[in-house]
Amino acid sequence: MTATHSTRMLILGSGPAGLSAAIYGARAGLAPIVVQGMQPGGQLTITTDVENYPGFKDVIQGPWLMEQMQAQAEHVGAQMMYDQIVDVDLSERPFRLRGDGGTLYVADTLVICTGAQAKWLGVEGEEHLQGKGVSACATCDGFFYRGKKVVVIGGGNTAVEEALYLTNHSHDVTLIHRRDSLRAEKILQQRLHAHPNIKVLWNKAVDRFVGGGTPEGLIGVDLIDTVTGEKSHEPTDGGFVAIGHHPATELFTGKLPTDEGYLLVEKGTTRTAIPGVFAAGDVTDKIYRQAVTAAGMGCMAALDVEKFLAEQDFEELVEA
Repeated sequence: MTATHSTRMLILGSGPAGLSAAIYGARAGLAPIVVQGMQPGGQLTITTDVENYPGFKDVIQGPWLMEQMQAQAEHVGAQMMYDQIVDVDLSERPFRLRGDGGTLYVADTLVICTGAQAKWLGVEGEEHLQGKGVSACATCDGFFYRGKKVVVIGGGNTAVEEALYLTNHSHDVTLIHRRDSLRAEKILQQRLHAHPNIKVLWNKAVDRFVGGGTPEGLIGVDLIDTVTGEKSHEPTDGGFVAIGHHPATELFTGKLPTDEGYLLVEKGTTRTAIPGVFAAGDVTDKIYRQAVTAAGMGCMAALDVEKFLAEQDFEELVEA
């Protein structure tokens, strides 16, 4: 028989947003269930050094931080389910969601914390050198390149913003773009071109991230001219891929409003367009995308859930 789990609070995703929501929800007596998804622990499980999460004097490891968050959530009463949701029915409460093994989840409220994944180039050396010089987040990792040479790959707002941010740490920033003009907003382009520490390589595509040294780290990128086909090499200590993110919202296409794929929430809250459905973390945040902001939104979601359920309980009591 197919298993069925009923809960007052179902959380999809087990990154900082999902686990923070679980901690607050469990402490409120809601006995939340967390469906962990394809990547338990979220993006921090593939992040090595974390130096910007409050509360730790020394550098900590991303996987360790997520292990601690999960342990804390379980300690206060949250239940973890190693499952992947494949079907969602939000047409009425309680909501009904089904896992890939057929398990049915029936929930009075739903908190969506499925996150977003950085888009990668898919070239040689990229995956191997992630955490060893290749990154998709300048705000997260820029500090480690103080005084070093870095490159940023991309041509939109994200790439230009990352390049400008990196000038806080590096005196030598190169933006690599496969076309001869940027897609970023004009004001950002003006700031980029006016900055003395940024140069732009036009019509260049990254063919390979090159590693070397002991311990191994990024030492450069092999480039191909997109017009002439000419090959070149750009030495660098850090390579930041800034070609956008994929919010994990495919399950909710046509069910909830989105903006560029990100779930829309009511300003200042985590409430979506459907009463009882909430969203937190990178799945709704295309601006900050930090572990600490995701955790804060997870807290907000749990408080919003608690308030929503209290109001529902009161209305049912009055009607009775």
